[in-house]
Amino acid sequence: MADPSRRPPVAREGWGFVAAFLLLALASAYWEGWAWTGIFGALTLMIAGFFRDPERTPPQEPGAVLAPADGRVVSVETLDSGGSAIRIFLSPLDVHINRSPVAGQVARAEYREGRFLAAYRPEASGVNEQNALDIQTVSGENFRVVQIAGVLARRIVCWCKAGDELRAGDRIGLIQFGSRTDLYLPPGYAPCVQAGAKVRGGESIVARALSR
Repeated sequence: MADPSRRPPVAREGWGFVAAFLLLALASAYWEGWAWTGIFGALTLMIAGFFRDPERTPPQEPGAVLAPADGRVVSVETLDSGGSAIRIFLSPLDVHINRSPVAGQVARAEYREGRFLAAYRPEASGVNEQNALDIQTVSGENFRVVQIAGVLARRIVCWCKAGDELRAGDRIGLIQFGSRTDLYLPPGYAPCVQAGAKVRGGESIVARALSR
C-alpha cells in the first residue's frame, strides 16, 4: 500500500526546505536583526504551505472518478480512443499532493525526461518531464495519471510502483513548485467538469461511469 493511514501535515520532501529556512530565520534573529528574520520566517511558512499534506475524505459513489490533484481544469478533451483527458494546472498556491482517481492496482509506472515549458501550455503534455501511472481497476479498466513538470517544477516525486494496490483518493506522489496533472479516462466514462473548474484532489468528482 502506497498511502499510510497517518501522515504529518507537511510532506517529507519539504522537511529539508522548512528546516533550512527556519535555521536562517533563527540565525538572522541572532546576527542580523528582525528584518531578515521576518523575511526568512515568511519563506519558511510559504514552503511549509506549499508542501502541506491535508487529509481528504473521498466520496463513496459507485462509478465516480476523483480528481488526481488540486487546481484548475485547463481542458477536457475527447480522445480518438473513445476516452477523455482531463488536464489540471496546479499553481504554486495549490496543494501539490497527487492522488489516485480510482481504486485499483498500479500496472505500470513510467518516468520520462523532458523540457520545462509552462505547464498550462497544451504542448507540455508531449515534451515536458513527466511520470505516468497506469492504474487498472478490478474490472480491467485503465486510468492513466500523468505528473507533468512545469517552469518551476524541477522534481517529480512518485510514491508508487508497479503492483501497488491503491484506494480511491490514496496519495501517489507530488510535483514540486507548480505543475500539471493529466488524467486519461477509458471509454465508458463521461467527464462532469469543464475548463475553468476548481477541483480538490481525492474529493472532487471529475467523471462518472455512463452505466452501472
